[in-house]
Amino acid sequence: MATVRRIGFGTIFELEDSKVGIGTDAATHTLQALGNIRSEGVQDVGVSTLTTYQGFTDKEARFGQVTTDKSQQLGTLSGEIVIDGDVTVSSATTFTSGPQHLTVTDTFTLPSGDTNSRALKPTAGSLRFNQDFATLEFYTGNNWAMVNTFTEMQNSPSSRGRAIFFGGYHTPGYTSEQNGLKIEFFEMSSGGHAHDFGNYGSRRTNTSGCSDGVRGLSASSYNGPGTIGSSNEIEYVTIASEGDAIDFGDRTQNGYGGQAVSSSTRGVFLANREPSNNVIDYVEIGTLGNALDFGDLISNGGYAAGNLNSPTRGFVAGGTPSKIADIQMITIASKGNAIKTGDLPRGTDNSTGASNSIRGIVSGGEAPTSPNSVNAFIADLFVMNLVSEGNAVNFGDLTTGRMRCGGAANQTRAIFAGGFTPQPSFVEKSTIDTVIFSSEGNAISFGDLGRPKHQFGATSDSHGGLGGF
Repeated sequence: MATVRRIGFGTIFELEDSKVGIGTDAATHTLQALGNIRSEGVQDVGVSTLTTYQGFTDKEARFGQVTTDKSQQLGTLSGEIVIDGDVTVSSATTFTSGPQHLTVTDTFTLPSGDTNSRALKPTAGSLRFNQDFATLEFYTGNNWAMVNTFTEMQNSPSSRGRAIFFGGYHTPGYTSEQNGLKIEFFEMSSGGHAHDFGNYGSRRTNTSGCSDGVRGLSASSYNGPGTIGSSNEIEYVTIASEGDAIDFGDRTQNGYGGQAVSSSTRGVFLANREPSNNVIDYVEIGTLGNALDFGDLISNGGYAAGNLNSPTRGFVAGGTPSKIADIQMITIASKGNAIKTGDLPRGTDNSTGASNSIRGIVSGGEAPTSPNSVNAFIADLFVMNLVSEGNAVNFGDLTTGRMRCGGAANQTRAIFAGGFTPQPSFVEKSTIDTVIFSSEGNAISFGDLGRPKHQFGATSDSHGGLGGF
C-alpha cells in the first residue's frame, strides 16, 4: 500500500515497496509519473536502461565483433579507443590510429599535401596523396615512392607514349644559338614530326635522360667551348606539359656523355667522360636535391654505351674503353657495384639503348677497326632479354648505319632518332626509326626531328623501367 503523509499544499508522497494506481486502471500497476522528476540521493537497485545523454564522457570505448556507426554517437569521446577483432567502420568516420583489419564501405580519405609537406621521419608503410604529382605515394623506410602506375600504362596506352629529346649537337656547331638549347618531344603512338618542348638555360650536348613517368631528368651534359665545359647539373621537365628545363640538383661528379636508367621512383646516372670515371650516383625523382653515391661500373663502359631499363634493373651495353662488348647490370632499388651479365655480339661504342619491361634493344653504333680497315658505323640492332639476362643476339638493322643517336621506348616500340655518320663524309641525321619489340626485323622510318642533331639523351613516360621501385 501507498502511504500518504499529508494532502494539500506541499504534499509529501512516499511509496514503500508497494504499487499504486494513480492514473491507471488498477492498483496492480506500477507508479506512472508524468512531467519533470527531480530527486536527490537516488539509489537505483536492479537493472536500468538509459539512453546516451549529451555531456557524458566515455573513458574507454571497446569494440568487439560489431558494426559501429560512430557518426551517430552523441557526446564527446576521450581517453583510449581499443579495437578488438574485425571491425566494419561506416563512412564519415576518421581513425587517427587504424585497426589492423579495416573494412571501409564507402570512401576512405588519406592524408594529402605537396612534396614539401611530407613528414620528415614517417613510419615505414605510411601512405599519402601527393598533390604535386596527383598520385599516391608510400614511405619505404628509406624514401618516398610513388604507387605503381604500370597497370595504367598497359591498359591505357593511348594516354602514354611521349618521348623527350634533350639538347644535342646541330650543324654548324656552336655558331648556332639553336644548338644544344632545344628540348623536343615526339608522340610514339602516332609518329610524325618532333616538336619543340622548351629550352635549356644554356647549351647542352652529350646529355643523358631518364624518367619516372611524370618527370624527365637530364644530366651529364657538355656546355660547349668558351663555357664551363662538362657539367654536374641535373635538370628536369614535366613530360605531360611543355616548358623550359628547371634545376633539380647536381651529380656527385662533373662530366658528360654518361648514361641514365630509372624506375618509377629512382634515377641512376652511370659514368662520365672528362673527367673519365666509372662512378654511379642516383636521385629520388619525385624530390629535388643532389645525387648520392650508388656504386661503380666494372669499367668506364657507361660512356657512349647503350642504356636499358627493366622494372627492377638497369643495364649498360658496350661503350668505352676500346669498344667493349660487356653488358653490365645494377639493381635500381639497391645500391652497389655493377656486375657483368653477358656480351653483345661484337664490341661497340657510341651506341644507344631502348627497352620495354622485358626486352632491350641496342643500336650498333661504332664497331672496332678490326676486322674492318676503318671504324664501321653499323646499322646493327642487338636484342637481349632483361629478365633472364645473358648475351644479346642480332635483331635487325636501322635504316642506315649511324652513331650517337637518341633512343626511347614505350611498351610496344623502340625508336632511334638522329645521329651521324662521319665517313666517307660527315652527315647528320634527323630520321626517327622504329622497331616493334615483339617481332624481330629491320627498322622503318617513323618520323623526323625538328632539325638534324646527335649526341643527346632521350627518355619517355612509358619505358621499361616503370612499374618498379
